[in-house]
Amino acid sequence: MGTILLIISSSIGLFFMLCFNLHLALGFDVCPDLSCGSKVIRFPFKIKGKTQQHCGYPGFDLVCTANNETVIELPSSVKLSVKDIDYKMQTIVLHDTNECLISQLHKLTLVSSNFQFIDKTSEDYNFFNCSLADRDLSYYYMVPCLTTTNSQLYAIPSDKMIESMSLSLCTKMFNISSFPSDFLDKDNALELLWSEPNCKDCESNRNRCGWKNYGVNNETQCIVNHKGSSKKVPVTTGSVLGSLFVIFLVCAVYHFYDSYTIRKEKQAIFDKFLEDYEALKPTRYSYAELKRITNNFADKLGEGAYGVVFKGSVSKEFIVAVKMLNNSQGNGEEFINEVSTMGRIHHVNIVRMIGFCADGFRRALIYEFMPNGSLKNFKNSPNNKKSFLGWQKLHEITLGIAKGIEYLHQGCDQRIVHFDIKPQNVLLDNNFTPKICDFGLSKLCSKEQSLVSMTTARGTLGYIAPEVFSRNFGSVSYKSDIYSYGMMMLETIGGRKITEENEENTSHVYYPEWIYNLLEEGEEMRIHIDDEGDAKIARKLAIVGLCCIQWHAAHRPSMQMVIQMLEGTEDRLQVPPNPFASSGPRRKIGSAGMAARQLNQGLEAIQELE
Repeated sequence: MGTILLIISSSIGLFFMLCFNLHLALGFDVCPDLSCGSKVIRFPFKIKGKTQQHCGYPGFDLVCTANNETVIELPSSVKLSVKDIDYKMQTIVLHDTNECLISQLHKLTLVSSNFQFIDKTSEDYNFFNCSLADRDLSYYYMVPCLTTTNSQLYAIPSDKMIESMSLSLCTKMFNISSFPSDFLDKDNALELLWSEPNCKDCESNRNRCGWKNYGVNNETQCIVNHKGSSKKVPVTTGSVLGSLFVIFLVCAVYHFYDSYTIRKEKQAIFDKFLEDYEALKPTRYSYAELKRITNNFADKLGEGAYGVVFKGSVSKEFIVAVKMLNNSQGNGEEFINEVSTMGRIHHVNIVRMIGFCADGFRRALIYEFMPNGSLKNFKNSPNNKKSFLGWQKLHEITLGIAKGIEYLHQGCDQRIVHFDIKPQNVLLDNNFTPKICDFGLSKLCSKEQSLVSMTTARGTLGYIAPEVFSRNFGSVSYKSDIYSYGMMMLETIGGRKITEENEENTSHVYYPEWIYNLLEEGEEMRIHIDDEGDAKIARKLAIVGLCCIQWHAAHRPSMQMVIQMLEGTEDRLQVPPNPFASSGPRRKIGSAGMAARQLNQGLEAIQELE
């Protein structure tokens, strides 16, 4: 009985589908124009809750508020009101209902959007909040809506020499990159255009654009608009419709699984897959495309052991860093590791891989551009006071790094061990959010077992865990990353390179031991600290760092515990046991092997997953 009802239901669906297609063939619009206030809304736009799914193009969702105001949400949660839509020119004019467009623009990114700026010339701006007016700043644009009686907000082009200005009474608020050079002159209006879907010719001929074959292949077609036609469609009711119904009732069994409902469900799944795939899968670029992106490798950012990094732009709005790998380095294992690992990672504290190049013998990795460089530029040091970000910000950065590592260890389907955590491999974005990078030495392993078997040591001297450097300390596990994290933290708060040699730091062991002795003896930290609150943060970071660099992996906390310690209060933390059994000022790391072997007895080593 249930099957018969389903067949009848499907037959009715097919019958109405025929009427639907007949309706289209006779010239009626499949997707009628809608309105929100005085604005006409049609393809590619759709109004959430009012427009059928097949009547709109992905990324063109609008909301019609209770006040008949049309609102669009752009990436990074920027919500703006729609002032005008020109379907022939494919442009849209937006404005902020609070009459302060700039307050939202610094969050705007059009990378994953269908829209782009109309003006091709772009410029970067820095915004400064100044307590008093300054003649030097009177030549620059003052933002009225963010200006008060006590302070003024100025927009200063980034190509101006800020060092030559009198900014002692100013605070940098935010910056925006690659915006049209004339957007400050426009009165609370932002004009964007879209290139896909391309319906200019269709709209110019007063026709309507729509999906072809319900958008199965993401193709559009031009539908002739018969509005205003005086033709009447002769309809013979009864016999014609009755005959059609009988025919489709007979064919219903054959077409049951091909019903409109099932096709619609499949299409929804397909659309969702395409969205996820486009957002997460790195794009493969050719070498010719890399030359275009980097303007023939004109802007060199830096050079390391594995290659040279260049600045580039995928589009006017999206800046990237292109790392050209050396051909002489190994057999490409690092390249394969990086691409395969980054393709499965999506986290706020992991750098995003945009794409890669494997064009013959040329190999490259393309990442989102991090304007503030690496963490090594901002560690605490008497010689680095200008760049030091402050103890509160340093605490936020170390907490973000810990969350990124915890995601690698527990948040993925398979555990990812990085093996090269150090300040140079932590990049900082516009807001100084830390992002872990460089996964060339990483390994995948099962989450059910803890240990990883390795044939050779990997990592950077000074940050390598004892068990990675020497098997006398037991087998390698994800706890090796925690040791490297601890060494990185101690270096960052102390301002001295782990491998630096001087009177107090004759090897990479003695520098952490120096910090431990300061805590144990109750001495003041001999590092740059301004007030008591900063001293508590410095002490907390030092204790957590020392907990992470215990010789034996079993004594180190998990990253989840590290996060809990960093988010807790300093007075609840205890200085860990001294891992540096003092036998003289030049103690080396080889004397704890027996204890390490005892701690790791009974643990099963596993092979890393290729």
